[in-house]
Amino acid sequence: MTSFAMIEAAAARMAGHIRQTPLLHAPLLDRLAGRRVLVKAEALQITGSFKARGGWSAVSALPPGTGVLAMSSGNHAQGVAWAAAAHGIKAVILMPSDAPAVKIANTKAYGAEVVLYDRATEDRDAIAARLAAERGLALIPPFDHPQVIAGQGTVGLELAKQTASFGLGPTDVLVPCGGGGLAAGIALAVAQKAPHLRVRTVEPMGFDDAARSLASGTWQRNPSTIGTICDAITTPSPGQLTLPILLEHAGPGLTVSDAQALQAVAEAFTHLRLVAEPGGAVALAAALFTPGLGDTVICVVSGGNIDPALFTQSLQV
Repeated sequence: MTSFAMIEAAAARMAGHIRQTPLLHAPLLDRLAGRRVLVKAEALQITGSFKARGGWSAVSALPPGTGVLAMSSGNHAQGVAWAAAAHGIKAVILMPSDAPAVKIANTKAYGAEVVLYDRATEDRDAIAARLAAERGLALIPPFDHPQVIAGQGTVGLELAKQTASFGLGPTDVLVPCGGGGLAAGIALAVAQKAPHLRVRTVEPMGFDDAARSLASGTWQRNPSTIGTICDAITTPSPGQLTLPILLEHAGPGLTVSDAQALQAVAEAFTHLRLVAEPGGAVALAAALFTPGLGDTVICVVSGGNIDPALFTQSLQV
């Protein structure tokens, strides 16, 4: 299991390699939401998403020279590919064939070998296990990995420092959630450094396995991983490592519609000049459209690797 000490160690290994992303605020965004909205801009991270943190944490913890294999629709792919290139090791990335073209292209540009599969008909985990065994590669899964969770937890360390002078009372931290690595890492970090902050997962409607798992206390599955524009955060089920952390430290999960996520993409650009992808914008969508939240919320915009055509569409809605 990931520990707070592992998060601190990951932060030390990242020093000089990972950006400390800003905490943004815009009065007109507050007016839309009816509350103060603080935005942790992980879309400005190296590779365009928070996944660079987990990728660096996991790769830097391996014995030198160890090649890696990752599976991802794009953001984890780019994070691991970038970290592997920086460490001078081979990276093979298993990606769904319907992943956004920009994510596939960027992953290749970082020097990784990309292997495509059909997520509707093929078993990603089985393909990954076979490739890792055949090629002698260390598997770095997108969320269910102690060092990946530790790397994502460094977002929580930064939030604790960035909000220390704000005088906040109990405050929700809204976090986009697929398998739960980012949410679990942040939850572990703030439990130690800022216990007045409470993580709440945010997912697209119809793909709310984390929210249902948190409500039931057991792992729940999505019937499908296709059918939403929030491709970055669609997973079959929360991780075996992530859900216990979330059950201990997180509040109830939230959901938003695809339309709300797309509007949040537009509002992030209009008011913050921040480019977000739909899956990365769901927490901002929850801050804007969910009634009953507190007077201040913190939301993580977790990624900005949006297809240009979809970004243009969001601005025309």
